[in-house]
Amino acid sequence: MTDPQPQGGRTIAPMDPMFDPASDVAPNAPQRALALHRQLDRTWSDEPGWRGFLTSVNHGTIGLRFMATSFVFFAIGGVLAMLIRAQLATRDGAFLDVELYNQIFTMHGSIMMFLFAIPMLEGLALWLLPKILGARDMAFPRLSALGYWCYLFGGTVIVLSLVAGVAPDGGWFMYVPLADSTHTPGINADVWLLGVTFVEISAMAAAVEITVTILRCRAAHMPLTRMPLMGWYLLGTAVMMLVGFPPLILGSILLEVQRAFDWPFFDIARGGDPLLWQHLFWLFGHPEVYIIFLPAAGALSTIIPIMSRTTILGYGAIVAAIAGLVFLSFGLWVHHMFTVGIPHMALAFFSAASALVAVPTAIQVFAWIGTLWDGKVSFRLPMLYVMGFFLTFVLGGLTGVMLAMVPFNWQAHDTAFVTAHLHYVLVGGFVFPMLAAVSYWMPLICGRWRVRGLGESAFWLILIGFHGTFFLMHLTGLLGMPRRVAVYPNNPEWEWLNLISSIFGMIMSAGFALFAFDVVMQWLFGRRSWRNPWGAPTLDWAMPVPAPSYNFASLPGPRQPDSSALLPLARGEGLLPGAPRDLRETLALDAGSGRPDHVAVLAKSTMLPLFTSAAIGSFFGAVLAGLYWLAPVGIVLTLIAAWKWGDIMGSTTDHPDVRVAPGLTLPLHWQTRNTLARTGTVALLLADGTLYASLLFGVGFLSVVAPAWPAPASGLSTLPMAVTAALALAAMAVGLIAAHRAEALRDRAAGTTWAGIGLAACLVALVALAGLALGLDDPRRHARDALRAVILGFAVFHGVVTAMLALRSLADARGGRTSWARRGAAPIWQLFQSFWLGTSAVSLTLVAAQEVLS
Repeated sequence: MTDPQPQGGRTIAPMDPMFDPASDVAPNAPQRALALHRQLDRTWSDEPGWRGFLTSVNHGTIGLRFMATSFVFFAIGGVLAMLIRAQLATRDGAFLDVELYNQIFTMHGSIMMFLFAIPMLEGLALWLLPKILGARDMAFPRLSALGYWCYLFGGTVIVLSLVAGVAPDGGWFMYVPLADSTHTPGINADVWLLGVTFVEISAMAAAVEITVTILRCRAAHMPLTRMPLMGWYLLGTAVMMLVGFPPLILGSILLEVQRAFDWPFFDIARGGDPLLWQHLFWLFGHPEVYIIFLPAAGALSTIIPIMSRTTILGYGAIVAAIAGLVFLSFGLWVHHMFTVGIPHMALAFFSAASALVAVPTAIQVFAWIGTLWDGKVSFRLPMLYVMGFFLTFVLGGLTGVMLAMVPFNWQAHDTAFVTAHLHYVLVGGFVFPMLAAVSYWMPLICGRWRVRGLGESAFWLILIGFHGTFFLMHLTGLLGMPRRVAVYPNNPEWEWLNLISSIFGMIMSAGFALFAFDVVMQWLFGRRSWRNPWGAPTLDWAMPVPAPSYNFASLPGPRQPDSSALLPLARGEGLLPGAPRDLRETLALDAGSGRPDHVAVLAKSTMLPLFTSAAIGSFFGAVLAGLYWLAPVGIVLTLIAAWKWGDIMGSTTDHPDVRVAPGLTLPLHWQTRNTLARTGTVALLLADGTLYASLLFGVGFLSVVAPAWPAPASGLSTLPMAVTAALALAAMAVGLIAAHRAEALRDRAAGTTWAGIGLAACLVALVALAGLALGLDDPRRHARDALRAVILGFAVFHGVVTAMLALRSLADARGGRTSWARRGAAPIWQLFQSFWLGTSAVSLTLVAAQEVLS
């Protein structure tokens, strides 16, 4: 192993032809690079001191915070893993009592899945995406900061619950009825349900952020078909998060409501079914495996060609494989439930789908192997971790195919074999690639080169320790050892395997500790790294090291396709040079073609994300403490914070178009309809629609499968309820018409009038929904009645959001923040009003159908 040498004049072919020369634009005239740097640094840098820590919204700072915090949680989860191994090293297990052991293995799984893996990929995406796409920041910097604070607060509460002795103890999947109030009467399960839901706000924020950034904030004239592969991987990840996380959020809400108010969603005696929890959980749980894998695979597709001095093999095939994985991953969840009594036809379908998902994975593996074969591989530290990935992940994939076969799954289900398979897939498919990614991008993060020898030693300790720990667990599982047991006094045949696994587990832990030490030493004492030490041709290395807060002094265009553009971009020869208006500006593009559309003005440093996360946290804290009377205070505080977020959507003055390059001027985002906020709202409503579809799935599932159906006769007053429902829908329709008119009209007075009409219509609809709520049957009586109450609550929640947007549109119109060119919040209001009307119509039709058919 040798240190990388400067590449000199040697040319490396770029991975992808990212730009169409036919769409070229004239470059800007050269400027003084130092003057541009000072101007941009003043505008984009965080505030100094503790205030900067609390107010930062810069993607580089937030991304590094996510990654650093996730590594801290990873270390905590690793310590818990070693406690588990110490307990299982002997069959008498005198190290921990059973109750504490249950808390520890639950916390280990929860931390690794929710507090390490997902936040780690979020941090990498936030830090890296603008750099590889040629932008200055993510689309919504405040949303990134909000996600971090929610993650930090929620994760801290979950971890501190272990110190307080009230940690969750039902397994990281919280199966019902084990997790209901009868079998877990304390707040242990509530900590998991509320803490994870709070943390998932961070995941949803990151999913919206990543989706909009990839679609709208790429380098000018970079079509999706020529985007770097990492962008495709992260786009697939974000879409999966938008669709995969809502079922878990819904399930957590339903279970918490059952525990708190005795609404029987999972109570068989009153029309519920515990299998509904399993379906909702694994609708999230299996896609999550690929949510974790895809960003890691993106890192591999970036690192392997560069370490092999060649281009990636099969760009189009890899993109197709990503799309295939995204699609197929949502058809596999039932293979976690093969032993619960699924009909044979369903068993055959999900078994075949589980085997079929190996095909797109294999396509990527063969593309990577072909790239290695075609190039000249340099076995530096990132490449060592890539080799560790191949060895580990392929073995995990093979055992996954074994578990996809129903007869074998019945034998190995809930044994240590499944635990070993899970760790081979997650550590092989995520941890090894992430360690490679950290090693690869550390010079860009800190501007320093690593201390020789430490990284290689850490790699071998991790590799040997991991396989010594988990390969033997396959054998332990085949000998019949179940998961989640604290002692096994009557099974001496398991002891020597567990003892060896525990010894190797300590070796693996030493390797991870040495890796962390290596990173710290590189950050503090490593020698200064030269620019682009790997000789990479990608845009992320077309900047100084460490990367500046603004990434690019001018944005890449058709003449600046790769890392060779450092000096032209630094001299302002690209697009939108400097910060002449003292605004944080970046280009927003047409999603498909990459044609520049407008200049987006991004938020500067602010306390608002911190205050908003604290407001949301106060609601969750009140519910966790059982102070339900105090929870509305958190809701009010959250609404106040949400109102402040809308300030950036309007402007009191019309702005002239901005000169982006000679012959190219673009409007600022206030004066265009197709804003980043509108695209983000569409992404958010995709997740919202998935949550609603999951709720409808719950209604259908319980109606067909739960044994205590049909439900008791309803006490609804048919005619009054029908009239009230019709009034609610009519008011929503009026609100939708008003939203369209308020957005389309250029006259301020008319806009004010229609916004007022829309707000009044929203309030009428909310009053009508309140009248419907008063006529509902007791939700504690039967699961049907409880689901009706949840459906109505869903409509009320979206009515409040829509009314807030209508009020914002009215305030903007009256305050002169809208004009013939400035539309303000009206386009967003339209989208939410349409969604509210559509889902409410479906919900009320469903209830009516239940009444007719009952």
